Amino acid sequence: QVQLVESGGGLVQPGGSLRLSCAASGSIFSIYGMGWYRQAPGKQRELVAAITSGGTTNYADSVKGRFTISRDNTKNTVYLQMNSLKPEDTGVYYCAPQGATDEYPDWGQGTQVTVSS
Repeated sequence: QVQLVESGGGLVQPGGSLRLSCAASGSIFSIYGMGWYRQAPGKQRELVAAITSGGTTNYADSVKGRFTISRDNTKNTVYLQMNSLKPEDTGVYYCAPQGATDEYPDWGQGTQVTVSS
């Protein structure tokens, strides 16, 4: 199993930027498609960006053109560059294998992103 630790969140003003990192431990990181998920208070966790093991990316409509997911398999790290942040981007951001559900046993603590003036 791959275990993941998210970092890079914080408080930013609307229009600002953050770069999130997800550091993985485990011997088979490179074979997983990875996703960034977010959860706002009182809402379900949603997938916002994903990247396959080969580097193909896709995004939720709400973040297209603003967020960029990338990975460096040599460093066992996945990144999420977030630009032009909006208040509705606020939430706890998690990384996990693509397709992870609430039953996935290795959800980390996530990293809090707050977009507010």
